[in-house]
Amino acid sequence: MGSRVEQFEQIRRDRDREGLSIRALAERHGVHRRAVRQALGSPLPPAKRAPECRVAPKLGEYREIIDGWLTEDLRAPRKQRHTAKRVWKRLVDEHGVDVAETTVRDHVRRRRHELGLAAREVFVPQIHAPGVTGEVDWGEADIDLAGARTRVHLFFMRSCFSGAAFSMASPVETQQAFLEGHAHAFAWFDGVFAEVRYDNLGSAVKQVLKGRRRVESDRFVAMRSHYLFESLFTTPGIAGAHEKGGVEGEVGRLRRNHLVPVPAVGSIAELNALLLAACEGDLQRQIAGRPGTVAEQHALERPMLRGLGEPFDTTEAASVRVDAKALVTVRQNRYSVPVALAGLRVQAAVGAREIVISYRGREVARHERLHGRSQTRAVLDHYLELLARKPGGLQRSLALAQERDRGAWPDCMDELWAALAGRYGDSQAARQMVDVLLLAREHGPARLELAVRGALASGAIDGGAVAVLARQARAQTRPPSPVGDLDARLAAHDRPEPDLAGYDALIGGRA
Repeated sequence: MGSRVEQFEQIRRDRDREGLSIRALAERHGVHRRAVRQALGSPLPPAKRAPECRVAPKLGEYREIIDGWLTEDLRAPRKQRHTAKRVWKRLVDEHGVDVAETTVRDHVRRRRHELGLAAREVFVPQIHAPGVTGEVDWGEADIDLAGARTRVHLFFMRSCFSGAAFSMASPVETQQAFLEGHAHAFAWFDGVFAEVRYDNLGSAVKQVLKGRRRVESDRFVAMRSHYLFESLFTTPGIAGAHEKGGVEGEVGRLRRNHLVPVPAVGSIAELNALLLAACEGDLQRQIAGRPGTVAEQHALERPMLRGLGEPFDTTEAASVRVDAKALVTVRQNRYSVPVALAGLRVQAAVGAREIVISYRGREVARHERLHGRSQTRAVLDHYLELLARKPGGLQRSLALAQERDRGAWPDCMDELWAALAGRYGDSQAARQMVDVLLLAREHGPARLELAVRGALASGAIDGGAVAVLARQARAQTRPPSPVGDLDARLAAHDRPEPDLAGYDALIGGRA
């Protein structure tokens, strides 16, 4: 059967050649008389009218779920609300709904309009040569961090050619976090763009002059000099945002697709792992109007990027003295170091996310950086030598309390401690607990926890028993070492492995 246009053509020919009536034409072609009148009136069929108030039965009860999500969006951060695609994907992934995306889009469009959430932006399409231009910007997002709603800052770098984008979260939007974002982004892209476009971020620009001229910060200039790229700055205000619309849109796209609903994480490091997986996964998408996927375009661009060389050192150096509590003060917060360093001067490499403390070129402590004032981060392992002499200080120590808060103190340790106290008394129990904790340096926390659980299960309530079980667990997991360096007299008697096939045949014959 031909198209409707061809059917109209045949009706018109039959009328012209044979002079058939409308009824006769309708019977010959199996159509309604209304269709015959339409064909005689115009060679083109009328456009089909879209059905109104279509039922869409597959949505069914899920309309209430969708409406619930959209209603919750009224209380969610403005930039972390559901898109129609996100709604459809959640229906498929979380509820196994077999429904077309267009059906969901129609429903969401209508409900968003009714709820006053409809909004649309228009952008000017551009083209970019590979390896030339990248764009950088900051964004914000709300997360549930360790059970508390927290706003974090998101660093973005996006390739204008491929559309590949890197994102990294930071609790603060400082210049140091800005520089660290560049170092991690260039490593992820495996190269450096010829030019990078910014708006007038305070991390890069100290003063905006007339036109495009800027007074740039020294640390930013040093980083730019290290990687040898050119920096471009947009005009101030909303007009400048449209000059780097790619990364502006990327900020919103990542929030809508990967941070809706608001994610719950235990740490910034966990959030960054989530963001990195999202960036890697987004390489498989295809941007409208592009000839291939983002990954294919990125593969074309990578050879045209400038080589990385050594990464830029974004840390700031500080020389600090260890106080009588084995703590050093860095940027108005305190961090623990091994007690043997009390009274000595150590060096701190201050990063946006970590602080690394070293003594005479050897790293002695590494801490997640605290943001704020008058806070303390202590590690229990740093105090074990002192606690071996003063075991009574273990129970109320700040380091132990923070171990518990971080979830690094298993429940079995408290069970062992209580059992030891019941058997030996509080003082001896504390002393044995310190000895048990020292085992973690040799065997690791996981194997130590396994040994403690084994001692409790077998009723061997003693620190020495835990040590024996930890050594046994280590011996069982250690691969056997090959025999080598034999004495020359033994090596002279080296013989091939015996062949037992004849013995097996003999045994079989007897059977």
